[in-house]
Amino acid sequence: MTESIIHDKWFWFTILSVIIIIVLPLIIVLFLIQLPDELKLVSMIALIVIWGVVSGYKDWVIARRKET
Repeated sequence: MTESIIHDKWFWFTILSVIIIIVLPLIIVLFLIQLPDELKLVSMIALIVIWGVVSGYKDWVIARRKET
């Protein structure tokens, strides 16, 4: 007996993941817009620094994989 795709757990996992990927940045941006000016500046700088660190780590991991 074949199961329909609606009963497949990976289908719902994929749908939930896509929704989270789309909605979470929107919620973060809306939260940052509501902050006072001083906290908005600090949070944006922190976001840029964290983004740079994660990007650098990703590039480092890719370079390590190419070495092996």
